[in-house]
Amino acid sequence: MYYVYVLQSKKDNNIYIGYSEDLKRRFTEHNLGKVKSTRYRIPFELVYYEAYKNKKDATKREYFLKTHQQRDLLKERIKNSLKH
Repeated sequence: MYYVYVLQSKKDNNIYIGYSEDLKRRFTEHNLGKVKSTRYRIPFELVYYEAYKNKKDATKREYFLKTHQQRDLLKERIKNSLKH
């Protein structure tokens, strides 16, 4: 399975959208500061994820959610899971 996931930084409350074949491992990497793009925003909380059987479907969905309009729609969809 491939996972598209949303993390929220407990430091600045901003979100990060990514994808991985191993969600638990990737979440741990983010929180250990092993991911260059997020290392200064740890710790993180997993607030949302979607599962896909196909890698291409997951990467297309990740890219789609990272567009400004879709990011805003996603935030609205999961607003009760996000901390403000």
